[in-house]
Amino acid sequence: MVFELSQVAFLLLSGYITGYRDSTMGSPAQTRAIENYRKRLSKRGMARFEVLGLKSDKDLIRTLARKLAENTPEADEIRTSMRQTIAEKSSMKGGILAWLRSSPLVGADLNLKRPFTRGRKIDL
Repeated sequence: MVFELSQVAFLLLSGYITGYRDSTMGSPAQTRAIENYRKRLSKRGMARFEVLGLKSDKDLIRTLARKLAENTPEADEIRTSMRQTIAEKSSMKGGILAWLRSSPLVGADLNLKRPFTRGRKIDL
């Protein structure tokens, strides 16, 4: 790959992300088309975003996103169900205490007391 001097100078700037430069996207018409597409999406209340996940969940996430984008009563049910499921798991009070109580060591008579010693004398 051959770089021009202006491209090399741009690459040396701090914060440069490889492949994230408007001029590499293509022609000005292509750039305009993408901007117009994103404007149309935002007018419809939609946003484009990237999600990281397992390959095996790819179709599931796409289907879910498609259903939610329809904004139908079914989509509202899905949203409500997901919010409840996520909220139940994340806001359980006493979760750590319940976890500690479920330990197999509960009820085992462990002697956790240590003998008290004064320590040793040190010349300073």
